[in-house]
Amino acid sequence: MTDIQDNLSIDNKPRIEGPRPHRASARSVEFRPIEVAVQDGNVNRALSMLKRKMAAEGIYKELRKRRFFEKPSEERKRRGREADRRRKKAVRVARERA
Repeated sequence: MTDIQDNLSIDNKPRIEGPRPHRASARSVEFRPIEVAVQDGNVNRALSMLKRKMAAEGIYKELRKRRFFEKPSEERKRRGREADRRRKKAVRVARERA
């Protein structure tokens, strides 16, 4: 066979050599710092801004969730309940718009 035929797959599309591209999994977390500037020495305002940013990022929710160990079966049940809640809300919102 020629070099061109060696690099073609069954459907005659060129094969891509090399490692697969990395896909982020649900468990991989990207850590990036949350920064807040203190202006005019107003630490209380900077602290409240930090708290707002942390709440928007979902850090408080994550801390509550990780406070105690959750068994895998309980996690599946919780995720199912959350999915049901989102599904019902989507149906309710769709009815209100129609």
